[in-house]
Amino acid sequence: MKKTTLILSMIMLVLSLALFGCSSTDDTIPENDDGNVTTEEPAAPEQAEEKTFTLDELEEYDGKDGAKAYIAVDGVVYDVTDVKPWSGGEHNGYEAGKDLTEEIKNVSPHGVSKLEGITVVGKLG
Repeated sequence: MKKTTLILSMIMLVLSLALFGCSSTDDTIPENDDGNVTTEEPAAPEQAEEKTFTLDELEEYDGKDGAKAYIAVDGVVYDVTDVKPWSGGEHNGYEAGKDLTEEIKNVSPHGVSKLEGITVVGKLG
């Protein structure tokens, strides 16, 4: 009897979780700026236009004195400002604000794999 009760309790728990997990929690009615109800879809956030950096412009992003730290690899400019190993704009003897394609691809033991997930801020032109 206890076994049957336990099994039924587990089934009820699973069903409850399934039902509540599929329900929406946002019951708000969209309003516009003047407080009236609106049926319009919210505007999509605008995408920032991709910036093209020259080597001289890239040098300004060396991670020193509060500047952001950017590096370029294969023509793509990455923001490594908040990447811990790049603290202060330096990593294993390399400095931010430069095109490090050769160093990352041919010297670094991890190659370009560590660039996955790093914010792309533009391209090198």
